[in-house]
Amino acid sequence: MILACGEALIDLFLYDRNGSRLAAEAVAGGSPFNVAIGLALLGRRVAFCGGLSTDSFGEFLAGILAGEGIDLTYALRTPRLTTISVVSTDAAGQARYSFHGEGAADRSVTPGDLQFNLSNDVAALTFGSYTLAVEPVASAYLHLANREAHRRVISIDPNIRPTVIGDLSGYERQLLKFFRTATIIKASEEDISLVYGPDATITAVAQSWLKHGPVLVVITRGPKGAIAFHKDRSIEMPGRKVDVVDTVGAGDSFHAALLSILAAANQLKRDAIMDLAMESLERALQYAITASSITCSRRGADLPTSKEVAAIFP
Repeated sequence: MILACGEALIDLFLYDRNGSRLAAEAVAGGSPFNVAIGLALLGRRVAFCGGLSTDSFGEFLAGILAGEGIDLTYALRTPRLTTISVVSTDAAGQARYSFHGEGAADRSVTPGDLQFNLSNDVAALTFGSYTLAVEPVASAYLHLANREAHRRVISIDPNIRPTVIGDLSGYERQLLKFFRTATIIKASEEDISLVYGPDATITAVAQSWLKHGPVLVVITRGPKGAIAFHKDRSIEMPGRKVDVVDTVGAGDSFHAALLSILAAANQLKRDAIMDLAMESLERALQYAITASSITCSRRGADLPTSKEVAAIFP
């Protein structure tokens, strides 16, 4: 089982203005929520650990998770409101976000809320996005990651949201606290640029992260594909050409697919990832790129099933 930790929220997609009205659509979202859904759609056993409101949006989110067979044993129900993320897209389909969630359910998890013991069948935990940064939830998840790092795989996706985090000048220090617990780091080229500046190189940053303890660092590059760093080796895989509708959920789909294919091969263990053959890593990257490209071809975070990916990548 994989435990996805982090936010579940409502993405409010904005469309064309019609006079005094602005068309909008509310859909389930949040990077860790999407990763959980993506893993379930790819056939993995999943549990979700995060703050879920008892308001109507929270009930909606909990219902979707449960409907996909995701275990809610570790979910934390609270009367605090659900975060709303307003999403618009530019001409290239690139998503832009603004968040409305101060004091909301997903941010209000405390270290005391996470004192439970995980069941023995939890093989890996994922953490990501702004719940790595905002308090008190960041401290709660960091405590959990530190507690479990020596027993289970920890996979981190920064998925940086500046509109929530604010000033990023000191954010590297916060990320490194989590990276020291990690077996896998999955990040984007944009994440690196936001934290280290536009002149930072992927190779230099990824290699510096590896020195803090992770075994595998994978950087996604949008239509250019992805590059992975493993020990003293690296491998780059090209992107898959599709007609892009938008990029919402593409990184989450990649993360879920990467973990899923490792789990399917019984390689979602720190020792197995340490000994991962380059052929296995290449196949994992290709699988994850295929999954994320399918997501890009559809509106919103519409992540693919195992059958949809297998139809392209048998």
